[in-house]
Amino acid sequence: MLVAGTVVADSTTVVDDGAVVTEDDRIVFVGDREAALERYPDHERRTVDIVAPGLVGAHVHSVQSLGRGIADDEPLLEWLFDHVLPMEAAMDAEATRTAALLGYLECLESGVTTVVDHLSVHHAEEAFEAAGEIGIRGLLGKVLMDRDSPDGLVEATETGLAESERLIREYHGAFDDRVRYAVTPRFAVTCSEACLRGARELADSYDGVRIHTHASENRDEIATVEERRGMRNIAWLDEVGLTGPDVTLAHCVWTDDEERELLAETGTCVTHCPSSNMKLASGVAPVVDYLDRGITVALGNDGPPCNNTLDPFTELRQAALLQKVDTIDATALSARTAFEMATVNGARAAGFDRLGALREGWRADLVGLSTDAARATPVHDTLSHLVYAAHGDDVTLTMVDGRVVYDDGHTTVDAERIKHTAASLAEQFVE
Repeated sequence: MLVAGTVVADSTTVVDDGAVVTEDDRIVFVGDREAALERYPDHERRTVDIVAPGLVGAHVHSVQSLGRGIADDEPLLEWLFDHVLPMEAAMDAEATRTAALLGYLECLESGVTTVVDHLSVHHAEEAFEAAGEIGIRGLLGKVLMDRDSPDGLVEATETGLAESERLIREYHGAFDDRVRYAVTPRFAVTCSEACLRGARELADSYDGVRIHTHASENRDEIATVEERRGMRNIAWLDEVGLTGPDVTLAHCVWTDDEERELLAETGTCVTHCPSSNMKLASGVAPVVDYLDRGITVALGNDGPPCNNTLDPFTELRQAALLQKVDTIDATALSARTAFEMATVNGARAAGFDRLGALREGWRADLVGLSTDAARATPVHDTLSHLVYAAHGDDVTLTMVDGRVVYDDGHTTVDAERIKHTAASLAEQFVE
């Protein structure tokens, strides 16, 4: 396919009258539109206003999609233990699959082509199947919780690890390697030492399997870990093996200097979720300091109950603005840096190479956007527009691995059926 428009190839390269050409699952041309038309005269053609790399949601909870808006204006631990986890515990296989489909549908409609998805304890295979069905790229993992968890979610350590291994064998590299596995402890508060060490051992047993967990999101969480372990959260995770370039830690809002140096030394990836951190009053992550230390920082929306949207452009804008407010420095986080967080940094956090930019030989994940809205007039700087003015509903085309999975309202699945089923199930399981 030949997709023409203003091409944002990466954070520093914009081709005003450009085109991207894909063949099978790869990009074969990025450059001038006329040159593309001359070289590839027989390719199917599409014209959009802006062509950009597919964005990466580097921390989402698709299975929480049925709970959008159920626990507004609550602090983190009450939000989690009184509302969200009981909902997860009640959900059956149908609800889990429908919630995942709904979450992935929203992502694809909004320009997200890759997710790092923190599932739940039960029925994780339903989300893997949903990802395969709808065509999204993802790093997914069943949640491990073996202590201090609500009824219906706590499980024996060995049971959780054994089920994780079964899922690895079945789904890691599935659907033409669009879907991979991450061993996924919920967080240190609900996981024993044996569980956390077991997660590391399991990940090390399989090539390409990563680790994904929450860390240092909330001061109460940190206090709990410190009381139990006599050390701060990141130090404890490092002690049990949950740091390193194959680890993605969501949030990392409350870290001290030693912990930040530890993240940098180990090459651990961090996912920043600005809207969630603001809504739950968790605080402001020290993103600028992380980046200055060479830490890979990606962007994520977190879950629909704490955001309440999976629109990646919301997080782009919030990330850039929040750091400016926190540092009282208008230059603190540029549009270019924010865009890198949502693309190439996200790809690194998800463990996929040759992803996150439009380059020849790279994976054919891209999105097309319209600039018909009044807020898109004029567009003096296309990258600035994507970060500060664009919305997910500007997306008209989403391609994953060279396959169009969203095309101006049309998807690979029955979107209306998914939304209708999700609304019906939400009433049941949220109640």
